[in-house]
Amino acid sequence: MIPVRGFEGAKVAVFGLGRTGLTAARALQAGGAIPVLWDENPESRAAAAGEGFQLENLAEADWSRFAAFLLSPGVPLTHPAPHWTVDKARAAGVEIVGDIELYARSAALAPPGKRPRTIAITGTNGKSTTTALTGWVLTQAGRDARIGGNIGVGVLDLDDMHGGAVYVIETSSYQLDLTSTFRPDVAVLMNLSPDHLDRHGSMQGYVDAKRRIFANQGAGDTAVIGVDDRWSQQICTELMSSSPARVRPFSSGKAVGRGIYVLNGVLYDATGDRAIEVADLTRARSLPGRHNGQNAAAAYAAVRALGVSVDDAAEGLLTFPGLAHRMEEVGRVGRVRFINDSKATNADAARQALASYPKVFWIAGGRGKDGGIEDLTDLFARVAKAYLVGESAETFAATLGGSAPWTLSGDIGRAVTEAAADAAAWSRKAGQDAVVLLSPAAASFDQYADFEQRGDDFRRVVQGLSASAGKAAAG
Repeated sequence: MIPVRGFEGAKVAVFGLGRTGLTAARALQAGGAIPVLWDENPESRAAAAGEGFQLENLAEADWSRFAAFLLSPGVPLTHPAPHWTVDKARAAGVEIVGDIELYARSAALAPPGKRPRTIAITGTNGKSTTTALTGWVLTQAGRDARIGGNIGVGVLDLDDMHGGAVYVIETSSYQLDLTSTFRPDVAVLMNLSPDHLDRHGSMQGYVDAKRRIFANQGAGDTAVIGVDDRWSQQICTELMSSSPARVRPFSSGKAVGRGIYVLNGVLYDATGDRAIEVADLTRARSLPGRHNGQNAAAAYAAVRALGVSVDDAAEGLLTFPGLAHRMEEVGRVGRVRFINDSKATNADAARQALASYPKVFWIAGGRGKDGGIEDLTDLFARVAKAYLVGESAETFAATLGGSAPWTLSGDIGRAVTEAAADAAAWSRKAGQDAVVLLSPAAASFDQYADFEQRGDDFRRVVQGLSASAGKAAAG
């Protein structure tokens, strides 16, 4: 745990007692603060009370007693309307912070010998894979890398700081909205496409939240920015003319001067006098597709900014084992491969998976987002058949129309069984491997607690098919 510094002896209000809120409360207490907790869920309050925390109904509290207010990122700060706790904090002039901001202040207050380096990664898509990939490359290069934030372990739940550590932190737009002093040594913006607009009010609000990752960078820091979409390209152009930080653009698909890029599966470094070939990414089994070229370019730029050698960075990229629920091969039955891309909760993320295979048996659907799968029409020719599940099944079917065959499967279990049978028949006829792809292009909350649970269910069904096929072969 990272004890939060800067609030010794002060009372800090905490609202929202999920993983982030409870972790922050523990870290505040470990640093000498007095956290005062509340949640509207009685079970969450009971769990906090069981740990001995002070509980107080913040709707009736005297907010003038609080030095700060820790708001969990899942609670609305601005849209669709500020949460009532936000209104109370603002009315009392109490600063609103999040766990990333607490980490930033603790790092800034750490003695020079204990102050770590920080790589922060954000973006609409690819940030989890890039965070894990960056941490992997650093570890393989002999660095003490700690990986957390919006992926896996909350940032304040990571091991305490020391001067040789590198914290690789995935940061969401919700978390960045709650920062004011966060200054990562390396800040990475992967890409931008419309997402979470209900929480940010507009695309500009979403872009502004993501851009906060660069707000406090100065000389000696590095800004790593993807330039494959117009919003990120604009930010890159503006930072190149205004930021004191070193700006490193990257791309998967086009050469960029003084940056990192991938062409035809090969990663190039053009930050020096000439472009050098770094690695043939087609050899990296866990990084298929153009989107993973973008992830590799970002991770390479980030670790190089902290002094990892070209050779060590290349070796780390090529040995990366992959990340669960992100283009993860979870099984094979005969010549049918099963790919778990449950993390694809919007159309743009699903595009990356669909574009990676010439023909797929596609499992899609869930709780649809604005626009559904309308932006994927140019890839429908790659869909051998779609198996639609969840609340958005009929909407997705209407969008597919006659562009690709589809069926309303309803749930993951039935979809996998139907897709496996059709894929096996197609494989026998075509004489080549077939791919069953779970890339939902929708959120999971209609049928699952989160995308991880959805992906685990997909894996479970696939393993059942594999076991049945094994028994049949043995018999």
